[in-house]
Amino acid sequence: MSTEQGIASIYMACRGLMARAVRRIVGQNDVEDILQEAFVRSFEAEGRQDIRDARAFLMRTARNLALDHVSRAAYRTTGSLDNADEEHFIDGAIPVDAQVDAERRFVMFCQAVGSLPEQCRRVFVLHKVYGMSHEEIATRLGIAQSTIQKHIAKGLLLCFEHMQGSARGLPAAAARRSA
Repeated sequence: MSTEQGIASIYMACRGLMARAVRRIVGQNDVEDILQEAFVRSFEAEGRQDIRDARAFLMRTARNLALDHVSRAAYRTTGSLDNADEEHFIDGAIPVDAQVDAERRFVMFCQAVGSLPEQCRRVFVLHKVYGMSHEEIATRLGIAQSTIQKHIAKGLLLCFEHMQGSARGLPAAAARRSA
């Protein structure tokens, strides 16, 4: 197999897996750029050296590029602050009560997600936490995309009701009856 066919065919075969791994690190907007850069770098590297496991090499390259991207973004965000800017951010810090409230709401949300029916929870977490598309979830779980849409809508509704009830001090079932 030629170098071009080797890397290209392996890239196409594991592209979805690479995209999910990269998406967990950088988010959806930068995935395509990182995957393309991983392909180009891997293709160039194969021309210079013998690569024993091209799939692992592609995955590692994509992961490293994603981590570098996050590192550069963090540096751009924090690296250019001078002392005057730092004082501005320290004075404008989020109040402790707001931080506590945000943590409380996050815990309530986690409890709400945990209370979802099993299949609904799987679909909801794959979509909302891991950023998987409806098509990816359908393939992974072997269910129709319309079912996925229904599970996500049901998950949102049940989480909202659970959080409303928790905010009022009611159990989730009582919150549904009072809403």
